[in-house]
Amino acid sequence: MRIGAPGAEKPVARVDDTTYVDLSDIVDDFDEAFFGSGGLARIAPVVAERTEAGQVTPFSGERIGAPIARPHQILCIGLNYRDHAAETGQAVPDEPILFTKSPNTLVGPNDDVRIPRGSTKPDWEIELGIVIGRRTSYLDSVEQARDAIAGYVVVNDVSERYFQMERGGQWSKGKSAETFNPAGPWLATTDEISDVLNLDMWLDLNGERRQTGNTKTMIFDPYFIVHHLSQFMVLEPGDLINTGTPPGVGMGFRPQVWLQPGDVIELGIDGLGSQRQNVIGPR
Repeated sequence: MRIGAPGAEKPVARVDDTTYVDLSDIVDDFDEAFFGSGGLARIAPVVAERTEAGQVTPFSGERIGAPIARPHQILCIGLNYRDHAAETGQAVPDEPILFTKSPNTLVGPNDDVRIPRGSTKPDWEIELGIVIGRRTSYLDSVEQARDAIAGYVVVNDVSERYFQMERGGQWSKGKSAETFNPAGPWLATTDEISDVLNLDMWLDLNGERRQTGNTKTMIFDPYFIVHHLSQFMVLEPGDLINTGTPPGVGMGFRPQVWLQPGDVIELGIDGLGSQRQNVIGPR
């Protein structure tokens, strides 16, 4: 986890819901350099030793930042659940649909989501996020992808459908507004998730359940995605991959439902924690 004011977050390891181990004396940040130098393995014995010695700190209402520093890139997979493709009236893809989000969309799990200027169709999408653990390219097999993954996070892939679908068909336009990628609250390492292909996920809007899903209904699972992307680009340590959303997005309702200032979004995934965002208007 990373806690503290925006731009001044400190790296910590969550022990449980009430306490954490401060790692700011041995880790600068959970960034590309950290993941690329074997940082997770390096801190594991420190966290265990400090926890055993009672060197833990209570959470005291600090802001929670995204669990990773701004990544080299945020990659996204579109239409990765069959029922979501159906609700949007689009064909199930033969291979992963790739688009990008600007890395500066990344914010904390409970930070405000800001509707951009000119927006008419802002939408929500709960997703499983993959964090890459080492520099990766041209993987020979899907199995090799397992070792390239550092862990998993909850992501809200906030979208502006008018920008995405009606402004030249360029998805990144509808995905890259500021605050459009809340992530966290924590990064769960791969050993902490017993079966990433069977995680329940949910999203509520103003207390009403909108999305209910499970990662087992993905078309392309996380290992396939990492292997596939590695054939086209170099994945850097700390890169974030958003893996698609189950049905229940605003675009899929009849009539369609769009985010409005004053709305509250709550979402979560088993083992990865939950988020809560207030929706605010444009600057």
